[in-house]
Parts: sequence; C-alpha cells; structure tokens
Amino acid sequence: MAVSPHYFDLITMGRIGVDLYPLETGVPLARVETFGKFLGGSAANVAVAAARMGRSAAIVTRTGEDPFGTFLREALREFGVDDRWVAPVSAYPTPVTFCEIFPPDDFPLYFYRRPKAPDLEIRADELDLAAVRAAGVFWITGTGLSEEPSRSATLTALEARDRAGTTVFDLDWRPMFWRDPDQARPYYREALRHATVAVGNLDECEVATGVREPGACAEALLEAGAELAVVKQGPRGVLAVHRDGTRAEVPPVPVEVVNGLGAGDAFGGSLCHGLLSGWDLERTMRHANAAGAVVASRLACSSAMPTEPEVADLLARAASPGTADLPSQS
Repeated sequence: MAVSPHYFDLITMGRIGVDLYPLETGVPLARVETFGKFLGGSAANVAVAAARMGRSAAIVTRTGEDPFGTFLREALREFGVDDRWVAPVSAYPTPVTFCEIFPPDDFPLYFYRRPKAPDLEIRADELDLAAVRAAGVFWITGTGLSEEPSRSATLTALEARDRAGTTVFDLDWRPMFWRDPDQARPYYREALRHATVAVGNLDECEVATGVREPGACAEALLEAGAELAVVKQGPRGVLAVHRDGTRAEVPPVPVEVVNGLGAGDAFGGSLCHGLLSGWDLERTMRHANAAGAVVASRLACSSAMPTEPEVADLLARAASPGTADLPSQS
C-alpha cells in the first residue's frame, strides 16, 4: 500500500526487542533447551498487528547497533511496517526478553534491558512531528515514560499532536521499569491529558488512576482526559466506555491458550483498525477480543498476529457452542 512521505494509518512509538520463547511448553526456563527468536516489544507488535489488518503502519524506536538490531529492522519490513524512524544506538545492546510458558494463564517474563534499552534513547529533536500530527492513529506506551530522554520525547510528540485524530495511550505498566507506581502516576496523568483513547488491564488502570474496579477505572480515565476508556479484564472480557455515554462490555472469545503474552498487542492493533474503520464500539471490541484470542492460541507474538479473515473465522466459530480456555489479554 503506497503512502505519502508523512501519512500513515498508524504510527507507534516505544518498546522493541527480541523475544526468545521456549519451544517447549510447561518447562521451567532453567531446563529449556530450544528457543524461537521473534520480533517483540509492545509498540512493535501493535504496528505489526495493524499491518496484518491491511493498515499502513510505522514505528518510532531504537535498537542496538548489533545483529539483533539488524534482525528487528528486517523483521519489521517483512511484516510490512515502515522502519524509517528506527535507528541504531551504539551505546546499548538490543534488548532480549525470555518467557516461560505454563498455559493457560502463567507466562512469566524476564526482560534484559540493562543498563538501558535503546528504545529509551529516543530524543525529542529527532522526531518527525509533521508525521506524528498527520497519522490517523498515534500510539504511545507507558514504558516510554519510564526514563529520559524517551519521556520528554513522548510528551513532546503528544503535545505536537495536540489530540489530532486518534491518540492512544497504552498504559503498558511494567513494574520492573519503575521504582514504584507513585513515580509513574504523574507522567501517566500528563500523557492522559493529550490522549483521546486510554487502554490497559486492571493493574495498569490502577497505576494510572489509583482505582481498580473496572467501571471506576473507566470513569477516572475519562475524567483524566481520554474520550474512550478501554479496560481489559482478563477472563471477564473488556469494558469500553466513551465520553458520549456509549458503553460496550464484551466477553472474551474461548480458545485453547498456548501463550497469552501477545494477546494484548493483537487487541491493540485490531482496536486501531476498528477506530480507523469507523466501527461502532461493540463491533470494535468484539473484533479486538477475537484478534487477541487468535494470538493467545499461538506460540509467538509478532508472527502470530492475525489477518482479517482469521479474525472473522474465529468469530464465526465462537458463535458455535464449545469448551476451551479463555485467552489472557494482559
């Protein structure tokens, strides 16, 4: 799909890395012998998910100046994500992330992002703010607020966008990247002032708002500035509340869970697709739930992102009675 120099359906900004996932299920990491190597990181996965839905997508991020960084740029291009704003940082290695796979709901993550991840080295003066303003959807993450200079770059991009189009704040709370939630909350509040959509699970919503009950979380996110609050509730599905009073609460799609880690990113890419398509809130949430369920039923994250026909097929099959585990969307 041809794009102008500055217009994309979606631009994401933030975390990228290499996922090294066990090719053995139910085995502790200490005893795993074989791994698969995949593109990972929430901002990268959301861009891939949207591209798989036919959307033009790009990412603003940084890798190490190393073979893993080369792998990530090549993988982005293979998935149809524009990498013009992906640059190497010589001072830090490309991050890697390991996980353990204990279906249906236990997938511990081990991040190797020290002394610092290159994607936290995005600087405000390097941003293409014209492109940020022009994108149909601009997507930022909580991790991007955790350290400088990424924090200032993220807030600069939000201010320049000035709530144009759809601006999504993925709350993306990863406690290992912060000293404590109180440190994060002021930056989350500032980002929410500029976002039109806030999306997160209950833990992430609690960090952003200080409350945990789903309805209260949604109302607090709207009061903080968002026009649409999307609260993911795991096995209880998703609650979406719009400032205009529209509300949708949609159950998860039953699948046999293999690895729940990429489900939230697939949900995010599908959410962008639905918002760009102008769908009503319930259709958007049902589609996003199904996209997450497809990925939960597969091992990988990025390479598991579904196409539109795959989501439609799962929704059709879910309409028939059956039993299965529920997908995680954490």
